Amino acid sequence: MTVFILGGLSALSFAPVGWHLLIMICLAALLGLLGQASRRRAFTLGWLFGLGFFGVGVSWVYISLSVYGGMPSWLAAFAVFLFCSFLALFPALATWGTVRMSAFDANRWLLVFPLMWTLMEWTRGWFFTGFPWLAAGYAQVPEGPLAGYAPIFGVYGVSWLTAVCAGLLVWLVQRIWIPGKWLAPFAVLLFVAGAGEALKLVDWTKPTGKPVTVALVQGNVAQEMKWRPERTSQTLADHAAHIKSAQAELVILPETAFPVFYEDMRPSYLEELRQVSRERGMSILAGVPTGNFDNGYYNSVVSINNAPAQFYHKRHLVAFGEFVPPGFGWIVKVLNIPLSDFSRGEKNQTPIDVAGQKVGVNICYEDVFGEEIVRPLPEATLLVNVTNDAWFGDSLAGWQHAQMSQMRALESGRYMLRATNTGVTAIIDQKGRVVSSLPEFTTATLKGTAQGFSGMTPYARWGNVPVVALLFGLSGLVALRRRL
Repeated sequence: MTVFILGGLSALSFAPVGWHLLIMICLAALLGLLGQASRRRAFTLGWLFGLGFFGVGVSWVYISLSVYGGMPSWLAAFAVFLFCSFLALFPALATWGTVRMSAFDANRWLLVFPLMWTLMEWTRGWFFTGFPWLAAGYAQVPEGPLAGYAPIFGVYGVSWLTAVCAGLLVWLVQRIWIPGKWLAPFAVLLFVAGAGEALKLVDWTKPTGKPVTVALVQGNVAQEMKWRPERTSQTLADHAAHIKSAQAELVILPETAFPVFYEDMRPSYLEELRQVSRERGMSILAGVPTGNFDNGYYNSVVSINNAPAQFYHKRHLVAFGEFVPPGFGWIVKVLNIPLSDFSRGEKNQTPIDVAGQKVGVNICYEDVFGEEIVRPLPEATLLVNVTNDAWFGDSLAGWQHAQMSQMRALESGRYMLRATNTGVTAIIDQKGRVVSSLPEFTTATLKGTAQGFSGMTPYARWGNVPVVALLFGLSGLVALRRRL
């Protein structure tokens, strides 16, 4: 029970609570509980920790399945338990691997555990299309002492350093009563934290051009009403009113703000928006489905201004939410979620050229994959995320998602503009700091300015390659130590 509670407490390290040091303390406590544990015991402890961690951290999945997916409450609760049980296998494998690969000394805490923990996070980030939610590194954004490492190593590098610090805490506690012996782990902790704070002062990218005025529309359309045909005209009219009232060079509407295929929209409606754009020197980016049911359809963003329309088509789709994996067609009938079989956009799409900026667009869940967000760099001067987290109600999901957008801004050295249906709509600067935001579940437009940036952070240039190389290099070192 103790380790289960520790896992649940760890989830408080992330937004909206944001106790960024708590994840280090809880991981250190987990290591302490391992003690002289057998491999089986280590696996069980890691699984219970993970069950508490994900049981609290991704509890919002229940809302999606029960309230909006149509599942009976008991079945939704059982499905969430199974989902969290599966995710808990990754921490379990990390603790099992720690005992399996190391001796009971400082090597275990400082070398093997950080290696195994980060390796399992990275694996979780791509296995079965990937679910990198709540990687430990996110807890450091934007004010944590390790956040300064993000532009160099990305979120997984920060996760590795978080686990290293947890190991140092164990080492420190073990030696705290031995005169002079505590100095080494304490000094290393200070160095890691101090270097992280110093790195926050480094400007990896530089401003380019003049700041652009922006207006981010939060339509606050209830999810149960969004796709009803009788509601479509009112939704389109409401969003047109938001656009007309915005005094900005760039207006951004959330994911599927237009709940009708772009090809089926009234030409008069689109011309009305283009006319507003021409009169005010405004560019509009709006989420809309494109294509058709016969030839394939996309979750897209379209530009509307005095130039030909430009499109971005979402490429990283959510399993069971936006596409159905082979052999799982029966799930669609149970979930009852509309638009659940999108086509994938091309892997490398050029930034959208609007308002004097090159905009790297990403849609909803895509911004949890750092290695994909940096693909349009260095051409992109701004990043834009459009999303609809209404699926998850009034829960932790919106704040956690916004925190991941903060990490993407920090990793890339670019502003991230988040236009969401129900929140969290925010302007995030190149240091990952929220400049301004709107309260959740309000109908409003967030107005402000955004600065374009040029240049490349080390992470934007190399992606996850250095961290993955580190993980496999450490694995080789551990294997060599075991042979000697």
